[in-house]
Amino acid sequence: MTLVSGRSTIVALLALVAASCQSQDNKPQPTFVSNDRALRTAAMPARAAQRHFIEFRSRYALTYGHSYVIFGRLNQAGRMVNPDVAGLAPKSEDPNVYVLGHLAPVPASTGWTDGDLEDAYRSASWRVLLTEAEYRKVVASIRKLQASSPLWHASLYNCNAFVADIARSMGYKTPGTWLRPQQFITKLREMNGG
Repeated sequence: MTLVSGRSTIVALLALVAASCQSQDNKPQPTFVSNDRALRTAAMPARAAQRHFIEFRSRYALTYGHSYVIFGRLNQAGRMVNPDVAGLAPKSEDPNVYVLGHLAPVPASTGWTDGDLEDAYRSASWRVLLTEAEYRKVVASIRKLQASSPLWHASLYNCNAFVADIARSMGYKTPGTWLRPQQFITKLREMNGG
């Protein structure tokens, strides 16, 4: 009886994972930038080098993609200066660990993964400009989340769920976490007027 119910549980989990991956990614979307927070005040610092940002981003991958955030400062030309990355992914590059993570939680990393900063792989993004005070609050929230997210599971706590926790800490509404990353980031932007 236990063997049968265990198999049923595995089949149900695999069905959930397969159902969440049924759609295809679209072509890369343009970068959307929201000025609603940092630029709402008339007293915006004259030096653009003082602007801070967080960018909710998805990228293509060999599987269904990856969602994560990039955050830091912008120079006067609006380009990132020494950006930092936070996301949730299996800690190992071994594909077997990734596959296992569809059945059981596996150790996770919460930082940069290969391809995160390369625009060629970007599938969707939403950049939000922040004041310095807002930025410090967001970074503190990200660091706390990174310290408390030791496991990755494709259905229970994945990269979308990690990004959703960051977005919610900023007061944003979030879509379901079983979407493909490109769809997740697009819906996140649309739900919050970005």
